[in-house]
Amino acid sequence: MRYNDSDLKTQFNMTSIAPHHKAKALKSGSRRPAKELCSECGLCDTYYIHYVKEACAFLNQQIAELEAEFHGLSRNLEDENQLYFGVHQKMLAARKKQPIEGAQWTGIVSAIACEMLTQGKVEGVVCVQNTPEDRFQPQPILATTTAEILAARVNKPTLSPNLSILEQIERSGMRRILAIGVGCQIQALRAVEKQLGLEKLYVLGTPCVDNVTREGLQKFLETTSKSPETVVHYEFMQDFQVHFKHIDGSIEKVPFFGLKTNQLKDVFAPSCMTCFDYVNSLADLVVGYMGAPFGWQWLVVRNDTGQEMLDLVWSQLDTQPVSSSGNRHQAVQQSIPAYDQGVTLPMWAAKLMGVVIEKIGPKGLEYARFSIDSHFTRNYLYVKRNYPEKLAQHVPPYAQKIVSQYRLPE
Repeated sequence: MRYNDSDLKTQFNMTSIAPHHKAKALKSGSRRPAKELCSECGLCDTYYIHYVKEACAFLNQQIAELEAEFHGLSRNLEDENQLYFGVHQKMLAARKKQPIEGAQWTGIVSAIACEMLTQGKVEGVVCVQNTPEDRFQPQPILATTTAEILAARVNKPTLSPNLSILEQIERSGMRRILAIGVGCQIQALRAVEKQLGLEKLYVLGTPCVDNVTREGLQKFLETTSKSPETVVHYEFMQDFQVHFKHIDGSIEKVPFFGLKTNQLKDVFAPSCMTCFDYVNSLADLVVGYMGAPFGWQWLVVRNDTGQEMLDLVWSQLDTQPVSSSGNRHQAVQQSIPAYDQGVTLPMWAAKLMGVVIEKIGPKGLEYARFSIDSHFTRNYLYVKRNYPEKLAQHVPPYAQKIVSQYRLPE
């Protein structure tokens, strides 16, 4: 849906000249300006909703402009690494020498956040714990102790209103903040950053794709895992399997190609199906896994602020250069109609295909490109079919170039 100025001013009682503190936040359950494309980032739960028309990633795609503002330049579309991974100073693979117990990986994100706080770089950290009742229900907090930060370790694969913390930051009087978040949250945060009155904002990002509502997550778990009630966390890994970690520490592996796609096609949030910022382009530092060898983390330093954060934990890390091998194109091209038609292989065939692709398929940065290509082609088709009027403006030039490598169904 498109919104013009009069629509927003009438529906949300906003004007272009009113300061944000005079804008009213939407009540819980109210219709969001982005409607069904809302990613529940939390901005509209605050009076910063005054800026939603400019800030929301699903109403105003502006990654190139914000890259130039916060990184000093927009990505070079002729440089394949920038085309795919955004503006960056360096990429590397790393892991903590002494992993943090209970972390989803080795705990690099938690370690950086703790060091930022204990060394006085920041006064508070925006991160996401879970509610006492539900380990997968996100609960954003403004952490002021390392215990609160460590209580937020492990990803919550559900839509999370991280930016609902913005009013609390303003009330706290804190001037130096670290925010941890995913692409849609960070784009909105960057768009309102100047309005926050902060002395310094550090942004630590994670790559993000295919989030779900809490109900959608339950359907995914029940459809995919043998023991959904004991899953602690899961990840789509470089060996082309979904790894579920259970309460007892055991790891359950399910091949990508054995997922019940026909039952899961509608489980992902529409915002995720229309997102083209898998790699969190506007964060200062990004910590993920998809561009690194199995068991390592992929770190993308985008600017000097990102390097400043990484320096705090450098002595705690083992590192190695990123690498790339294999060719993704055939696998991506074959995956497009398979997903589009909801094809699910018998488990024996899915396991066999997974073993073959793991041995001869894309690895390292080429695996990351495979994942980006697969999701961008899928999402491009989704936007084209469901929001054709948004296609030209909403799909960034870098995503259009990536998608143009493939033959897409109508």
